[in-house]
Amino acid sequence: MSDWNAELYSKFEKNRTLPAVDLVKAIEAKPQRIIDIGCGIGNSTAVLAERFPEAEIIGVDSSDDMLAFARNAHPSIQFIKLDAEHDLGKMDERYDIVFSNACIQWIPNHRKLLKEMMGLLNDGGVLAVQIPAQKKHPMHALMKNIALSEKWSQKITSPRQYNELSDEEYFDVLSEVSGSFRMWETTYFHEMPSYQSILEWYKGTGLRPCLE
Repeated sequence: MSDWNAELYSKFEKNRTLPAVDLVKAIEAKPQRIIDIGCGIGNSTAVLAERFPEAEIIGVDSSDDMLAFARNAHPSIQFIKLDAEHDLGKMDERYDIVFSNACIQWIPNHRKLLKEMMGLLNDGGVLAVQIPAQKKHPMHALMKNIALSEKWSQKITSPRQYNELSDEEYFDVLSEVSGSFRMWETTYFHEMPSYQSILEWYKGTGLRPCLE
């Protein structure tokens, strides 16, 4: 799949950052080291830096364009390239908070991935992950139906794959790797000026496989 377009993604930065703000507020910890997995343009990493100003914070992402944008927007924060799908299990470093906002829905095998993310924690550390509930969203149903339609199925040969598990499956996975955890779902309603704005939002994320 083609690389991310940071400028396009950043058009809706305030709206995209809301879940990260709420997730950071829910963390009860005094961390010394934090990693933000799938940091994108650095908006979520900046939220962490504001909430935990004394901590060492590292933002990681696989996109060069996203990382360049993040470094320019937040020069005081360290950003490095890392492929979360393949590299997490190879890391020796440990962190007090492993954070990820709107990233792991792009990565398959969440049972393995969550165990690897938990493996990055120091004793008593916190894993905080936000995943968009895309299987439940009408826009994603529309994109899937169009990609599989007679008109487009021969051109869109690699339609978007949905990797998220069910709520029950996440509960079971977390029960295996953690002695204490919380799960919750929040619905965000974003006011848009037109349907073109909705398309602009998704051109920067879920429509990428179709547009390619």
